[in-house]
Amino acid sequence: MHRALLVSEILLDIFAHVNTILDPLSFGEISLARKSLVMLAMTCGTFYEPAMDLLWADMHGIVPLLGCVTRLHPMIYHHAGGRYTWHSEGIDPLCEHEVRQFLRHAHRVRSLQIPFDNHFHLLSVFPIKTFIFPRLLSLSMAQHPTGYLPLLLSPTLRHCFLPLIRPDLKLIATCCTSLEDLTIKVTCESKSDELSLLSDGIRLYKRLITLYCPPLDWAAWKHLSDLPTLLSVTIYGEVLCPLDMDNFAFTRFLNITTLSFHVTTASYAIAVMRNSAFPSLKEFKMIARILPLEDAEQLFHALCTTCQTLQHIDILSRDQRVPEPSDSSLTPITQFLGFKQLHILQLSFPHCCIHLDNHLLLKAMSSWPHIRSLKLEDPYPRPATITFCGLFTALRQSPHLHTLHVLLDALNIDINPQAESFQHTSLQTLDVRSSHVADREAVASILFSMLPSVEGVIYGSSARHIRYAWQEVNKRLRSLKSSVVLGRRIAGPAAGC
Repeated sequence: MHRALLVSEILLDIFAHVNTILDPLSFGEISLARKSLVMLAMTCGTFYEPAMDLLWADMHGIVPLLGCVTRLHPMIYHHAGGRYTWHSEGIDPLCEHEVRQFLRHAHRVRSLQIPFDNHFHLLSVFPIKTFIFPRLLSLSMAQHPTGYLPLLLSPTLRHCFLPLIRPDLKLIATCCTSLEDLTIKVTCESKSDELSLLSDGIRLYKRLITLYCPPLDWAAWKHLSDLPTLLSVTIYGEVLCPLDMDNFAFTRFLNITTLSFHVTTASYAIAVMRNSAFPSLKEFKMIARILPLEDAEQLFHALCTTCQTLQHIDILSRDQRVPEPSDSSLTPITQFLGFKQLHILQLSFPHCCIHLDNHLLLKAMSSWPHIRSLKLEDPYPRPATITFCGLFTALRQSPHLHTLHVLLDALNIDINPQAESFQHTSLQTLDVRSSHVADREAVASILFSMLPSVEGVIYGSSARHIRYAWQEVNKRLRSLKSSVVLGRRIAGPAAGC
């Protein structure tokens, strides 16, 4: 054996690389990586421990561990292919002498996914406070193993994904005091008593870094503001109990950098933002089922008041039944002009582009010197008001922009690319939404001359004639680029002569 293989760090790097090998023909079978690790473990004593640690590190269910039990092995692996489809109904639970066989490799498991709870009755022999997986770091459950969750917990647990709200939430906080990442993604609508249980449970966690859960009450938010470790919060689900505005204390979240809301309306997010300060916030996202422009304005005002450090803002809502705003002075984009550090802005909700024209686009780009991605996607049909001249005038103010989604007036050709020396070399993705186009040759020439990094235009119209027109533009753009490449190839040998 080469002496390098006696260095544990080198050996672990090699085995970790082996563990990334995928066999595309072995779907549902034992992967090539796992087969390779088994062979390495059988090679010599030096290889055994690191190979077995990797082999058992990530477990999808507890069936592989049950397969270590002599009585159950032939039932589980009933054919040579290695794939197991096994039903444990009617099988007797493990007995005392089989516990050692089940636990043989349990200490190696670092990540555990529980896709179903069919086999946990076999573990009834274990005392309820037993830590079966003493080195477990990540636990993800698609089904809640009723009565057996304590067996899956570990003091070392850092990441936990739960499919529903249960009283066990408090048990996790007690047993897993080092938990950093908690996700509670409920697929069905939560009841009010469950949300109360959730808020009470969250208040027991002391070291969270990221939290993803249904809406919380003020007491839970106050607790989160006291966590110096907390960096990211995502609120997801129906708001059944609106925040009590008569019983709150203004809170400061000193270290949170990412805040997201996936809710029905903006009222919950507005209440949180109005009554809190986020001096370190870099990223804000909200997906709302319904977002009238008046509510959006309230939200934007709250953001401007409490979060001047924002670099990334996403506001999305696709419900087109929202009526035209009664106040004609409302202009969402102007609310964000004060965010001088903005890198990414996506507004995609009805009337978000109201009053957007060449002048406003230039004003916005001039206010955001660091902007990288700008997506203005109004699902409400309205005429295009950004011309080519207005677009390129604004692009001069944003040298770092690589992605732009905006409804473009491609019918009004108000620029001559032959007379312009300006090129925006950073822009790579251009989405013109459902813009109409007439002179396809002229549009292709403009894009070719002034946006050299754009390989093709993205368009989102369902109208056949618009799709066909932009397909022709892209075809001609590719032709222009190909001719340049061909010219360089021909000129190269000639220059050498």
